[in-house]
Amino acid sequence: MLPNVKHVILVMSGKGGVGKSTVSTQLALGLVTKGFRVGILDVDLCGPSVPYLLKLENQEVHQCAAGWVPVYTDESKSLGVLSIGFLTKSRNDSIVWRGPKKTAFIKQLLSDVFWEHVDYLIIDTPPGTSDEHITVMENIKETSCDGAILVTTPQQIALDDVRKELSFCRKTNIPILGIIENMSGYVCPNCTECTNLFSSNGGKSLAEYFQIPLLGTIPIDPRISSETSKYVGSIHPESPVAISFNSILGQIINPN
Repeated sequence: MLPNVKHVILVMSGKGGVGKSTVSTQLALGLVTKGFRVGILDVDLCGPSVPYLLKLENQEVHQCAAGWVPVYTDESKSLGVLSIGFLTKSRNDSIVWRGPKKTAFIKQLLSDVFWEHVDYLIIDTPPGTSDEHITVMENIKETSCDGAILVTTPQQIALDDVRKELSFCRKTNIPILGIIENMSGYVCPNCTECTNLFSSNGGKSLAEYFQIPLLGTIPIDPRISSETSKYVGSIHPESPVAISFNSILGQIINPN
């Protein structure tokens, strides 16, 4: 399983709408800027947003003798992407599959994609603790999986769902790399002051309670919300969002 992949990182959340896919794509884009070859495997079958975020919609997946060929963002093949979003006719098409068909497709995604010497494979999972997660865990248990990054927002309802995801990781023996608190405040586009729209320090409190790292807090910045296909550290290097992502990447590349 995944013979050409050096590191596997799962990005998980207990709740939808916390920005998990945005975090996944920004981490991948950031790793590319550090000189790594990266892949994103989007196993969120009902809400595949990675092609949209990277502006790769309407691209087609091809096959070679070794399996499916990822869709690459550039000719250097520094970032490859595989998502069910490439196999539907429109972003509005729904995937109406029962559990067994989802399980079989995820197994195919994990075994039949030809990744060319990838340093980091980011697996963007759906929210919750469903069949999709169990299938991923069962199929990568023989692979050297670095662990999971849990994405939350500051609100209590999101934190409660992340607790369930954390419990799932421990029951399935997935190492936890840490927590990222997304939407942690709002950066004013005029004065750059960061204001807490929701509650604050929820991710920090959760990380301290479970004795796991808080990798970083990422605020909302309207200046960069439309530039999802580029790494924020390259287009707005002085922004709080870029500073947070650079810090998170440093912890991923050089773990303690």
